Amino acid sequence: MKFSKFLIYKIFFLLIGYLLFFNLLKANAAEEIKITYSIFSRTIKVNSLKTFAKEGKSTRKLKRILKTTSSPDKEIRAVLNKDFEVPITVASKLVYSEIGNVFLTRLSSIIHPPRANDERTGMLALRASVIQGIKLGNGKINLINFFEGYPTKTVILDVNALSKVMNKVESISELLTFFTNSPLEKIKIN
Repeated sequence: MKFSKFLIYKIFFLLIGYLLFFNLLKANAAEEIKITYSIFSRTIKVNSLKTFAKEGKSTRKLKRILKTTSSPDKEIRAVLNKDFEVPITVASKLVYSEIGNVFLTRLSSIIHPPRANDERTGMLALRASVIQGIKLGNGKINLINFFEGYPTKTVILDVNALSKVMNKVESISELLTFFTNSPLEKIKIN
């Protein structure tokens, strides 16, 4: 009996869909964030960050890391808990759009999976994290949901790359303003 490639692919995707639908095949979720700065690194657990965001309680290690930001805990908690309501269909179109690709390419140098040798891998992980984060947040996403939706056990946060981007904050805020205006409305309509 000879099967066509199309039929084999169709059976494969139906099987994967069935397994995902019944939660038999579960993707990994980030358990820790490894913050790297030059040759130094620190690791924090996503659960301890989540506890801090919700209740304000933090471990000693997390307190030391947060102290280096020189920002008040209240401000950090507000950033971690800030929800963005985005329909999953809009988010999906956005992360695959041309401007989404540019944004994800730049972000993949800051946040990426361990041992990622190319930006494509980082972009795929970011896309998955956004979509899974929105699913976890029931149509909303925040930083905690984003990290919980990340498809690898460890997330690398590169402070050197982040510093380079932070020097261009005005252009990023302009980009975010662009995202929240007319192009988002056009994507919702299509």
